[in-house]
Amino acid sequence: METRQRRPIGRPRGFDADEALERALLVFWEQGYEGASLANLTDAMGISTTSMYATFGNKEELFRKALERYTEGPSAYLARALDEPTALGVVTAIFAGTVRTTTRPTGPNGCLGVQGALATGDSSRGARDLLVAWRDSGYSCIRERFERAVDDGDLPPETNPALLARYVTALAYGIAVQAASGVGRDELQDMADAALRNWPPC
Repeated sequence: METRQRRPIGRPRGFDADEALERALLVFWEQGYEGASLANLTDAMGISTTSMYATFGNKEELFRKALERYTEGPSAYLARALDEPTALGVVTAIFAGTVRTTTRPTGPNGCLGVQGALATGDSSRGARDLLVAWRDSGYSCIRERFERAVDDGDLPPETNPALLARYVTALAYGIAVQAASGVGRDELQDMADAALRNWPPC
């Protein structure tokens, strides 16, 4: 008697979720949270809306996952910079990473974490709050690193680590905004170098 093979329960996903998330990241990076419609996202990801919801959740959850990928990928230079042995080395690496990441030869310019949801309506409040928390986390990490530098004698004892961290993040975010406006890599690096020549700022 012939036995019929049983089909596995459920259907195979049929697409590479990691690659789809990378494509969604690029759409959010280039168009911002509100500018990235579901049609734009699913077209770029090569999947249906149903598959997107089933795999990644709603648009806000997809954005959250894309931001995590951005943090672990293009923006990973920050975590590496914090391991530099001196405060000057930290800032040099942060500025270099910012310039490099925001002026890539291929792909979007600017910074997803800065421009992704700066101007959004109430329906996008979750994405805006997510990016505020993302930027605050980066600032806090830099402030804590400068606090250690003061304790170690690497920065003058009168240094205000919080104010210095605000200065560094403001300049880094300014570089990102300028890059999104089309300012070239060399000019942005010159600006960063000018700030480094006066380190630490008075």
